[in-house]
Amino acid sequence: MASLLSTATKTAHHLATSLLSAAEAKVGSTLPVKVPIKEDDAEKPFTLEGVKGKNVFVGVPGAFTGTCSAQVPGYIKAYPQFKEKGVDNIYIVGVNDVFVMMAWKQQLAPEGTPVHFIADDQGAFVGSLGMLFDASPLLGAPRSKRFVAVTEGDTITYLAVEPNPGEVTVTAADKVLPWL
Repeated sequence: MASLLSTATKTAHHLATSLLSAAEAKVGSTLPVKVPIKEDDAEKPFTLEGVKGKNVFVGVPGAFTGTCSAQVPGYIKAYPQFKEKGVDNIYIVGVNDVFVMMAWKQQLAPEGTPVHFIADDQGAFVGSLGMLFDASPLLGAPRSKRFVAVTEGDTITYLAVEPNPGEVTVTAADKVLPWL
């Protein structure tokens, strides 16, 4: 019976990931600006409608995971370099709840940082970008692929997606800066 339940759960997670994910975004795609996300308050979702300027969105599979916790400080430290290149905002987006994202931000930047840590708690934002994958075996649920999208307004102008979400190669801050 336990085996049957386990198989059904795995199938349900895979199906949910497939249903939540659109076709993978590409350069020229539009951000899902009407999808609610959260940053500082679980009861106050907001959208990116009206987003302007050049912005960097960094999708990560899981707050507090080793690889993500090694990748994100590169963006925090390089924030001034991104600003010099004309970037208005950097958003770290995880399929985690807002409390986890706030705690992770506090751990990575105890003195504060202008980098935004965004909770996509239902996976709707990254799913609309086609950036969900089934991370159930390791993280228990669908999660964000590891990606970086540079946008001008709501249009993606540069996109890098890691072939293996457990590695940081093309999505490291120092690899993205030359593309700006």
